[in-house]
Amino acid sequence: MSELQGAEAVVLVGGKGTRLRPLTLSAPKPMLPTAGVPFLTHLLSRIREAGMTHVVLGTSYKAEVFQEHFGDGTALGLELEYVVEDVPLDTAGAIRNVAHKLRERDVVVFNGDILSGVDLRAVVDTHRKAEADATLHLVRVDDPRRFGCVPTDDDGRVTAFLEKTENPPTNQINAGCYVFRREVIEDIPAGRPVSVERETFPGLLAAGARVQGYVDASYWLDLGTPAAFVQGSADLVRGIAPTAALTLQGDAVILDGAVVDGSAVVTGGATIGANCTVAAGAVVDGSVLFDGAVVGEGARVERSVLGANSLVQAGAVVSDAVIGDDAVVGARCELINGARVWPGVVLPEGGVRFSADV
Repeated sequence: MSELQGAEAVVLVGGKGTRLRPLTLSAPKPMLPTAGVPFLTHLLSRIREAGMTHVVLGTSYKAEVFQEHFGDGTALGLELEYVVEDVPLDTAGAIRNVAHKLRERDVVVFNGDILSGVDLRAVVDTHRKAEADATLHLVRVDDPRRFGCVPTDDDGRVTAFLEKTENPPTNQINAGCYVFRREVIEDIPAGRPVSVERETFPGLLAAGARVQGYVDASYWLDLGTPAAFVQGSADLVRGIAPTAALTLQGDAVILDGAVVDGSAVVTGGATIGANCTVAAGAVVDGSVLFDGAVVGEGARVERSVLGANSLVQAGAVVSDAVIGDDAVVGARCELINGARVWPGVVLPEGGVRFSADV
């Protein structure tokens, strides 16, 4: 693997992950187990695969968890450094906050909750060939109305940053990966919140700077919601989403110490965490079971997340739902349509249906 000379990475992992609660009450979003390892592991593996070895993590919420797990990065073939954001600084402010750790001419910045298949070397190459001040990865989506749009001209140069609209002029959106000349980062105002989309990029355009777009239709998913988190994990397991952190991919991942009865069905890219139990006749389809979770006899868990040491009792159905750590879903209960059970809550037995938070 050749090194990508003159380039380093910054990963922004400071968010609280409120849309993923209650899962993020105990761990930051990038550290949630995804296809058997913390999600950030997948991103770091792709950074290393692209040839970058120096990575700075911009942390905030539960900042200590990252360093405790990854240390100096040696195990991943990386040199990791950490900078804590003491007060919220928004995206560009968080990038500026790590400037004192940077050393290369080109800095590739990642939002730490995006799962992407973009060719990172190609993004850097585009940045350099265009002699750009900043380059954005732009991805084409089927329905751009939910996003701000980023139009480009025939040379790929960004022409504007547009807010959400019912009639977007392009289907290109900001994919949360950027390349900056280091001097551009150093010019971002320090010590205050700064938005990269509302202030930094429009300011560069107004000043006549070269802001380039790298447009593709590669795999791209924002893991900010439970449904997206489950989908991303399943796509990683099945090899649909790219990662260099998994050596074996198939229809399921079953971690050490898990016990799955021979009559149970585990499918759809499901992940069964360490020391989990899946009892006789149970079905786990496209779901993520954190360590120690138990699925009782004949229960069904579909497109859902079970927190650590949670229990789904016999005959229960959990569909498109989230179960917090140490929570219990009573026998023959149903949880559907985005319902969330908060940590430690015990739901009664007896066929009760829940479709809201409990």
